[in-house]
Amino acid sequence: MSIAGSDSSGGAGIQADLKAFAACGVYGTTAITAITAQNTVGVDAIEILSPEIVYAQIKSVASDMPVAALKTGMLANSEIIRSVARAIADFELTNLVIDTVMVSKSGHRLLAPEAEAAMREVLLPLATLITPNLPEAEVLTGLRITDNATMRRAAQQLHQMGAKNVILKGGHLETPDATDVFFDGETFVELTAPRVSTTSTHGTGCTLSAAIAAHLAKGEKVIDACRAAKVYLTGALQNAEPMGHGHGPVNHFWKIRN
Repeated sequence: MSIAGSDSSGGAGIQADLKAFAACGVYGTTAITAITAQNTVGVDAIEILSPEIVYAQIKSVASDMPVAALKTGMLANSEIIRSVARAIADFELTNLVIDTVMVSKSGHRLLAPEAEAAMREVLLPLATLITPNLPEAEVLTGLRITDNATMRRAAQQLHQMGAKNVILKGGHLETPDATDVFFDGETFVELTAPRVSTTSTHGTGCTLSAAIAAHLAKGEKVIDACRAAKVYLTGALQNAEPMGHGHGPVNHFWKIRN
């Protein structure tokens, strides 16, 4: 299940999640938190749904279908965060992947500042895995992250907030390769892939977290799910074709098309 916002351009949000779920071999369901009018250039408008309808969507799915894993994306405000946390507890949902969506690639804020505390205190302790990028990790921890050492320190802090596992994405660092840092409370693992030179980067965070959730749903260990998802996303970037006038989408179905 994806609990996230809708992206009218189809490159991020629940649309990207459903594509990634399908490409990774699982059936996807959704609970929509917000409707956005956006494209590859930016976000033009946002309509946030009520916490009650978000809860109702989760209830409808979870009361009828086995939810083997779920991921969150854009949660918009503290009321929705608390509603999602209540639903997770009420329906005993497991294998939760939290994509800590705060700001869009075009710079539009997708999480109210006052909701950051709810993210830390209410949702993170429920997470099997969280997948922040460096700017999001800096907001959550208060650290300035500039290199591998500070990435590890931030991962430790995020783990101390309650998340069972952390994968801190290193794409914002200016390094030859794209290296993510995984931490399970005891061991650090670095996941490295070639840095892909492309403008088709819209929805990369959504796609990675959805692919991880898909592999968890299939019973894989967390670190193995992260490895498989990173390989999948790297291929989606390498096989993407330019679309739109800004940051276009990745190619979610590159394996099938190839």
